Amino acid sequence: MRIKPLQLSLLLGPCLVLTALLLIVPLFIVALMSLTDWQFGAGTWNWVGLGNYVDLWNDPTFRKSFANTVYYLVIVSVCSIAIGLGVALLIESHESLRGFYRTAFFMPVASTLIAMAVVWQFLMHPTVGFLNKVLSWFGISPQNWLNDYDLALPSLAAIGIWQMAGLAMVMFLAGLKNIPMELRHASLLDGMRHPLDRLLRLTLPMLGPTMLFVVTVCSIRSLQVFDTVHALTQGGPNKSTEVLLHTIYSEGFIFFRMGYAAAIVLVFVACIFILTLIQQIGMEKRTHYQ
Repeated sequence: MRIKPLQLSLLLGPCLVLTALLLIVPLFIVALMSLTDWQFGAGTWNWVGLGNYVDLWNDPTFRKSFANTVYYLVIVSVCSIAIGLGVALLIESHESLRGFYRTAFFMPVASTLIAMAVVWQFLMHPTVGFLNKVLSWFGISPQNWLNDYDLALPSLAAIGIWQMAGLAMVMFLAGLKNIPMELRHASLLDGMRHPLDRLLRLTLPMLGPTMLFVVTVCSIRSLQVFDTVHALTQGGPNKSTEVLLHTIYSEGFIFFRMGYAAAIVLVFVACIFILTLIQQIGMEKRTHYQ
C-alpha cells in the first residue's frame, strides 16, 4: 500500500511541530540571546554581536570549566565502558545469581543522583568518612577528598563511574545476547578455546554496533555532569571542579548574565554535536556486520 503525500504529511505533521516547538525554536531563541547583553530581569538589552564569544575565549573560568569537562568526559567514559563491559562478560559467563548481579550493578543508575551524592559526601568526609577509615587501616593519612584541589575532580569522576558503569553493563548485556550461539560454537571448532582469544576475535568485533551506542551515550551523559558538582563542591575549590553546565547555571541564575550563559549553551550543544558526529564517522564503517 502506497502512502499518499497528504497522508504522509498528516502522519509527520504532529512530530515535526513538536520537534520545532521543543528543539528548533528554543535553540534559535538561545542563539539570538547569545548575541545580546541581556541580563535576567532587565527591561532593556543591546546587541553585542559576537562579543559574548570573544569574552568566552578570554575568560579563564570558561577555559578551566571546558578543560575540567573534557577531563571528566575522558575519565568517566573510558572507565565506565571498561568496567561495564567487564561486568557484562562476567555476568553472561555465569548463570548463577545472574539476575541479582544485574539488579545490583544497575541500582546506581536507577537511584536519584542527588540523594546518592549526599551519601558519597558522608563517605568522603575528611574526619569521619568511611574511605578515610579504610586508608587508616593501611597507615595512610586521611584525605580531604572534596576540598583538595588535586583530588576533588577525580573524586567526582569516581562517583560518575560508579553511577554510569551499570548503564554500560546493561547495554553490553543486550549486545551479548545478540551474538548467535552458532558463531560461538564455530569459534571453538576453529581453535579459539582461550577466553581472551574469543574476546578479541569474536566478542568485541560482534559488539561493534553496541560499542558505538554505548560510547555515544556515555560520552553525552558525561558532558551533562551537573548534579554532583552542584551538590558536593559548587565548582570549588578554586574552580577545580567547575564544569560547563555548572558554569551555565552560575552565569545565568546567579550572576543573571543570560546572554553570556546562552553563548556557553551554544558551545555546549556544539560539543555534543561534534562529539556525536566524530563517533559516527569514525566508527560506523567498522561496527556493522551481516
